[in-house]
Amino acid sequence: MRYGAILFFAIFGGTAAFGQTSKEYAACSDKAKTQIEMNGCASAEATRADRELNRVYTQVLVRAASVPEAAEKAKASERAWVAYRDAYIDATYPAKDKQTEYGSMYPLDVELLRAKLTQRQTVALEDLLKQYSGGNTPK
Repeated sequence: MRYGAILFFAIFGGTAAFGQTSKEYAACSDKAKTQIEMNGCASAEATRADRELNRVYTQVLVRAASVPEAAEKAKASERAWVAYRDAYIDATYPAKDKQTEYGSMYPLDVELLRAKLTQRQTVALEDLLKQYSGGNTPK
């Protein structure tokens, strides 16, 4: 019984902290039976988040193109964010031997964290897009 409770928490408790909400991720993880399948679901979630971020980022660059300083600053901002994202993930999982230290759920947890951070950055880029499109400036 105790082992079952630990396994339940490891599977559902660890990933719940990342708060993934996409329908695609939910459907995939509901069907996943193995750790490899669950890792694949998390990787697909991160890929979806990356695609959306790239879509919005492209729109930001198109809108900023008429003001060269804005385009360069948007690019610099995105490069800095990528460095931040990677450093944040490394800080969250600092062990040298990550697989040994964090176990088989490490790839799943990292991909879900990457998706979460990417989703947050997408919201920030959407605010920047509004500003460049003549909308309200972010609060």
